[in-house]
Amino acid sequence: MSFPIQRAMFILGRFCVSLVLLGAVIWGGFALWYQFPSAPLGKVVAIVIWVVLGGFALWQVWGGQARWPALLIYVVAFVGLLGWWSTIKPSNQRDWADDVAHVLHAEVHGDQVKLDKVRNFDWHTETQYDARWETRHYDLKQLVSADLILSYWMGPAIAHTLVSFGFKDGSHVVFSLEIRKERHESFSAIGGFFREFEVVMIAADERDIVRVRSNVRGEQVYLYRLNVPQQDLRLMFLNYMDEAKSLENKPSFYNTLTTNCTTIVYDLARRISPTLPLDYRLILSGYLGEYAQDAKLLTPNYDFKTLQQRGYINPRAIAAGQDAHFSEIIRQGVPGIAAIKAPIQKGTP
Repeated sequence: MSFPIQRAMFILGRFCVSLVLLGAVIWGGFALWYQFPSAPLGKVVAIVIWVVLGGFALWQVWGGQARWPALLIYVVAFVGLLGWWSTIKPSNQRDWADDVAHVLHAEVHGDQVKLDKVRNFDWHTETQYDARWETRHYDLKQLVSADLILSYWMGPAIAHTLVSFGFKDGSHVVFSLEIRKERHESFSAIGGFFREFEVVMIAADERDIVRVRSNVRGEQVYLYRLNVPQQDLRLMFLNYMDEAKSLENKPSFYNTLTTNCTTIVYDLARRISPTLPLDYRLILSGYLGEYAQDAKLLTPNYDFKTLQQRGYINPRAIAAGQDAHFSEIIRQGVPGIAAIKAPIQKGTP
C-alpha cells in the first residue's frame, strides 16, 4: 500500500475516532445536566470535568504523545458514566402534576370494562381547573367508532396524537400517552431524550382532554374518523387496556423519538395490521393524518385537504364550551360521521 493511501487511511481513522469521542462528550454532557443528582452549580462542575476529559482525549488523538493511556482513561470514564446511567430507573412514585397525578387502572371481564381514574377536569385556564378523577364502565358490545385527533401546538410538523373511542349511547373516552411531569417540571424535547420524564396513559372525557387543547391552550385541533372494521375496534380498545396495565405495573421513560404519543398509536395499530409501514411521518407527527390516509385508515372517497378542512374542530369546540353534547357538536360535518339528528340544547351537564 502506497504511503499517500496509508496516510489518508490514518487520517480517516483519526477522524472517525474523533467523531465517536465528540458524540460521547455531547451525550454525556446532556446526561449529566438532566440527571446528575446535584444543584445546577454541581451539574456545571461535573460537565466541565467531563468536557475537559473529552477534550484531552481528542487532543491525544491528533497531537498528543501518550495517546493510548489517555484514551483508555476516557473509555473507563465513559463506562463509569454508562454504569451510573443504567441506575436511573422510572417510577410511579413522585410528586406529580395534578393532570397526570394518577395511573389508569383497567379491568376487563368479557365485554365489560371498568376504567378507574378517568380524568374529567373542568378547565378554566391552563393553571386553574376543577380536578375530577372518575370510575367509568363500558360495554365493548356497544363500541361503534374510533377517531384520530391531532392537536398542533408547535408548528405544522408536530402534533399531539389522541384516539377517541365512541359508543352507541354517544359517550366517548379518549386515550392519550402523555409525559408525566412532576410539579416543578415543564416539557423539554431535549430532556425527553435523557430520561427527564416518565410516561402515563391518560383516559379522559373529551370535554377535558380535547377542550383544554382547543379552547384553553389555543392549539389547532383536527378530528378524523378512522375507517376500522368492527372487529378491529375491539382489538384497538383492548390493546390500550394492555398498555395501561403494562405502564401501571412497570413504569417507563418517555423518549422524544421512540416512546411518545404517536409511536404508541403506531405500535398498537401494528398489533392489528403488522404490515403498516414505517414512515418519517411517525416522527413528524403533524403529518400523521396524511400517513393514515395513505394507509387507508381514514374515511374513503375524500381527498386529504377536504378531510382536514372539515375535521378542524376549533370553531365548533369554542362554540360548544362545556355543553353536554360537546362530542356531538365537534363532529358536525366531519366526513364519515352521520349527521346529528336531534337538535342540540346548549347547557352545562
